[in-house]
Amino acid sequence: MSQETELLLGGMTCASCANRIERKLNKLDGVSATVNYATEKARVTSDGVATEELIAAVEAAGYTASLPAAEPADEPPTDPLKQRLIVSAVLSVPVIAMAMIPALQFTNWQWLSLTLAAPVVVWGAWPFHRAAWTNLRHGTSTMDTLVSMGTLAALGWSLYALFFGTAGTPGMTHPFEFTIARTDGASNIYLEAAAGVTTFILAGRWFESRSKRQAGAALRALMDLGAKTVAVLKDGKEQQIPVEQLAVGDLFVVRPGEKIATDGTVENGSSAVDRSMLTGESVPEEVGVGDAVVGATVNVGGRITVRASRVGADTQLAQMAKAVEEAQTGKAQAQRLADRISGIFVPIVIAISVATLGFWLGAGNSAAGAFTAAVAVLIIACPCALGLATPTALMVGTGRAAQLGILIKGPEILESTRRVDTVVLDKTGTVTTGEMTLQSVHVADGEDEDVVRAVAAALEAGSEHPIARAIADATPSMTVEEFTSLEGLGVQGVVDGRAAVIGRRSLLADWSMPLPAELADAFETAENQGRTAVVLGWDGRARGVLVISDSVKPTSKQAVAELRALGLTPVMLTGDNEAAARTIAAEVGIDQVIAGVLPTGKVDAVRELQASGKVVAMVGDGINDAAALATADLGLAMGTGTDVAIEASDLTLVRGDLRAVGDAIRLSRRTLSTIKGNLFWAFAYNVAAIPLAAAGLLNPMLAGAAMALSSVFVVSNSLRLRRFRSAM
Repeated sequence: MSQETELLLGGMTCASCANRIERKLNKLDGVSATVNYATEKARVTSDGVATEELIAAVEAAGYTASLPAAEPADEPPTDPLKQRLIVSAVLSVPVIAMAMIPALQFTNWQWLSLTLAAPVVVWGAWPFHRAAWTNLRHGTSTMDTLVSMGTLAALGWSLYALFFGTAGTPGMTHPFEFTIARTDGASNIYLEAAAGVTTFILAGRWFESRSKRQAGAALRALMDLGAKTVAVLKDGKEQQIPVEQLAVGDLFVVRPGEKIATDGTVENGSSAVDRSMLTGESVPEEVGVGDAVVGATVNVGGRITVRASRVGADTQLAQMAKAVEEAQTGKAQAQRLADRISGIFVPIVIAISVATLGFWLGAGNSAAGAFTAAVAVLIIACPCALGLATPTALMVGTGRAAQLGILIKGPEILESTRRVDTVVLDKTGTVTTGEMTLQSVHVADGEDEDVVRAVAAALEAGSEHPIARAIADATPSMTVEEFTSLEGLGVQGVVDGRAAVIGRRSLLADWSMPLPAELADAFETAENQGRTAVVLGWDGRARGVLVISDSVKPTSKQAVAELRALGLTPVMLTGDNEAAARTIAAEVGIDQVIAGVLPTGKVDAVRELQASGKVVAMVGDGINDAAALATADLGLAMGTGTDVAIEASDLTLVRGDLRAVGDAIRLSRRTLSTIKGNLFWAFAYNVAAIPLAAAGLLNPMLAGAAMALSSVFVVSNSLRLRRFRSAM
């Protein structure tokens, strides 16, 4: 029998680490594993493989694994990366200052530099050294390999120059000059390069880790949606108990405005239930005896009694939570661009270093001179700006996005936006307002439209039903007497002496008020368009048809046109009926419509598009969209939507304006191209200096200048993102 195990992982520094662990676990017999670098979790399905064996496999790959704690800790754990960054920065600043400013180079300053820099290179850079060793064991190289190699080479050579060369003599200085001259390196130290690179890369990693998505937040938000207490009927008396104590078969009461505690069947009463969290459909569903209801949906009508049929992990809400978690865990993370470049760059640098050593030894030079040139290649090859290339662009890009009302959650998201070619749009609350409004009023021949509106508004003013509120809000009402609600059918009352009734067509038929031809046509047209139509009559005659529906947001049509201009294909995906969806889609200019789908159906629809080769962005606002948002290559949540949707998404559009989708994709693409430009220049400055190093012409000032110039360029290039303008 297969069992599922979740493991918390440690020691991963890049997406290739996650791939390595995944391959190691999948080599075990009867094991199927997926590893998520962003959440640092592994989900393992196995046929009776012991947890200890799974943990041992992860540890054999050079990483740590443990089972999640049963209870989350009350206090957030201290951030070791932040501690390393702060300590390294405090120690590095004086080292860099002394090396770059000759006026600060007092007698024996080099020994203070060594005292301050050594802990930074050894302890501060320990995560890079550990990752580099793991990479070496697996025959690969990443950015960590480059950082570890460069910083250790700089520290090692500085130690040699201090203890065995002339760099340790009192009065030694690094003059501020860029002269290019051959030297044996015995008087040069590179401690500022080693400490500076370590600190900058740590800063980059910390910025990146801060922007990583918070795994589990969507699940917590989902589970918080359920009712906390429930009124159970025992021996004819109501008793309030925590919802966790509810058992299958229990009878419980749900009053108007309350959440239904769990999945069940209506035993008594009738009402309207707002199921928008499940279906996205804006019109509440009428329920009566024998009808099924779902936990966490809201009772907006009368008092009902429900028999619990599913509790706990079996409820639809819990199944939705599981779908979100599985979608998040299964989402492939793009390997960090710098790691991909480093994988090619590191072997080349090592080859150049070895070739340099061999050349100078073969040319009859001293071993010290040859080693100086070889080690200098390793020192100059480690670009300090490499650690800043991604995070600075991210910080400026996400900051500008926030000003425009777009919240970007993590660096891995940018890779997805570049490749997106299809945008799936939820209908209710995304393309439309998600609120019922009175769209039109059709009156029988000879009737005054204002009177029809006023009588309808007066009748509906006493009802809490969302359709009633849409009509009652339309105009100031007359006074109503003898108001009666006819559950599931409509309402009746006396309005300014008129015995009036409003509701379903069948209700007026019961009152012997058939629809004249013009009203029957209006009613059928509205129904065919997926809109909701109610009929009003008084004194024995049908007087009007009122059409209510969800209204399109004013900016949605423009937003769809902008998406098309970006080369994207818009698709509408909704739980609403086909007719309503087609009407809205035609209004905003969307050709492809997938209608009538439940939350799991939305996930399937997204996966089908992905299977056909599409890179899918999903835009939604409801709880029912959460799993699809997490499944899509890029999830965008409307900020006006639910916390669950926002937590499950990659980007949040604060204003709830669909035009922000185009802005988000354009800004993400611009940020990604800036990161690529940063990486190019981060390497370019150092690559340009490699020939100087190989020729034995590198001095500490040149190394420091390459470090400083590349960092300044990367930061200033990233700041250009602040000039990004919205299309709105």
